Amino acid sequence: MRYLLLVSAMLLATPSLAADLTIEMLNKDENGDKMVFSQEVVRVDVGDTINWVPTTKGHNIEMMASPNDMKFKSKVSREASITFNTPGIYYYLCTPHKGMGMIGLVIVGGDVSNKDEVAKAKALGKSKKKLKTLLKTI
Repeated sequence: MRYLLLVSAMLLATPSLAADLTIEMLNKDENGDKMVFSQEVVRVDVGDTINWVPTTKGHNIEMMASPNDMKFKSKVSREASITFNTPGIYYYLCTPHKGMGMIGLVIVGGDVSNKDEVAKAKALGKSKKKLKTLLKTI
């Protein structure tokens, strides 16, 4: 019994570790869709980190809307990482391919309270229609 109490106390005292998620920047996915992120809508917890990895040259990420007005634009053809510490919806895109609909959403902590602000964010070409579609799924 004493052993069970000790193990229980250790488990409760262990801090939870933040998770890392990788999203690939793709010219074409397995379904034949062109200029896409491997996951277009992801849900993460506060403190989690996302790593964006270009599978070919010519991709980046640029934050377009977020609950904390985050300003972030990675260099083209480079990996990028962001740790999300503020709950809400983050809308990002690939700057060179934004007109082709290469966008994504990150939902942090299950908070979608800034959905209306994200819906008003700048989106061009196919990204405009795709953003509306993605927002309907959350």
